[in-house]
Amino acid sequence: MNVQRYILVFAGAFVMISLALGVEGSPFFISKWALAFTAFVGANLFQSGFTNFCPLGIILKKLGVPEAQIGCAN
Repeated sequence: MNVQRYILVFAGAFVMISLALGVEGSPFFISKWALAFTAFVGANLFQSGFTNFCPLGIILKKLGVPEAQIGCAN
């Protein structure tokens, strides 16, 4: 796997976990404030699309995860 795929996996997992913790009908419900984390992840993905700055990407690169050779737009 490469940096871009890890970012998608992490973002998707964090959104699903925060939804499970923040939606009242969920058996894992803790607080509606858990949905704030969903908003944070979405905002981070949104700004990353425009600025190409992603803190998780920087961390993964420093850990030695390879970058993608080609993307879906290439």
